[in-house]
Amino acid sequence: MATTLQDIIVPELFTPYTVQKTMELSALFTSGIVAHSPEFDRLASEAAPLHNMPFFEDLAGDSENVIEGNDLTAAKITSKADVSTTIRRAKAWAATDLSAALAGKDPMAAIGSLVAGFWARDMQKELINTLNGVFGSYTAEGETVTPLADHILDISGGTGAAANISASAFIDACQLLGDAQGQLTAVAMHSATKAYLKKQNLIQTERDSTDVEFEVYQGRRVIVDDGCPVANGVYTTYLFGQGAVAYGNGSPVGFVPTEIDRDKRKGSGIDYLINRKTFILHPRGVKFTNTVRANTETVSRAELANAKNWERVYEPKAIRMVCFKHKLG
Repeated sequence: MATTLQDIIVPELFTPYTVQKTMELSALFTSGIVAHSPEFDRLASEAAPLHNMPFFEDLAGDSENVIEGNDLTAAKITSKADVSTTIRRAKAWAATDLSAALAGKDPMAAIGSLVAGFWARDMQKELINTLNGVFGSYTAEGETVTPLADHILDISGGTGAAANISASAFIDACQLLGDAQGQLTAVAMHSATKAYLKKQNLIQTERDSTDVEFEVYQGRRVIVDDGCPVANGVYTTYLFGQGAVAYGNGSPVGFVPTEIDRDKRKGSGIDYLINRKTFILHPRGVKFTNTVRANTETVSRAELANAKNWERVYEPKAIRMVCFKHKLG
């Protein structure tokens, strides 16, 4: 009898393997942009689609002069709430799509790597759509609202070379965070942007402690994704700091992350592998307002990309993300 997926996939082992492998394969995790947190695992496991995360704002004001007989004025500490939303996604594969992996020495590991690779790429798409929303604009009462306007540098309207990405313009983008710009450690760009910079010998190759090569631009790790917006010759490049995005992998009550099914009536039979994810992928300090949402179960990518669903709640320098719009010449 032929080997089937049921013979080689044990859901209880496959699920944690795939989750871990996804984080190993994802440039978002290896670059430090996305930080996995047990606290966000817990939030993603809640039944509620939204998660309130209260925080205390920093202390403001100035110190006072000490004068004999004068009382000090007591200041108060204020609080706000960041809000994240659960994202639910699923994908099913037929055994014919995974047939090559069945010949591997360790079929479960081989299939796990294929599935993890899919989720690593898919998660990158989720983040790009979220960034499109966070740095997007919308019209309210006749006025244009841009939630993170102070984190956007747009030089695309310049004349000639002034509109193109350059070392100098990149420094200006970093400067949007002022004295906190040292927090920016990675940059996500379109492959055309990377090629443009590489032709100018501005992209360097480095190795990490495990001898894995990666590319850097001005000391910041480069992540290439053609999902980065490009329209009418204007490219969008994103800069990030460590842990700018929080990740939590949820396991709510009744959640079945991995299932295997078989259609016995189709020819010699078709095996199906079904993989589900319930997770949070949240830009720290920008709350999800839930203004535009069709389904309670999950937010769609179009809704993540809608600027009406985002509002800054952290003070500007605490948000470790910058949007840089430019041309390539």
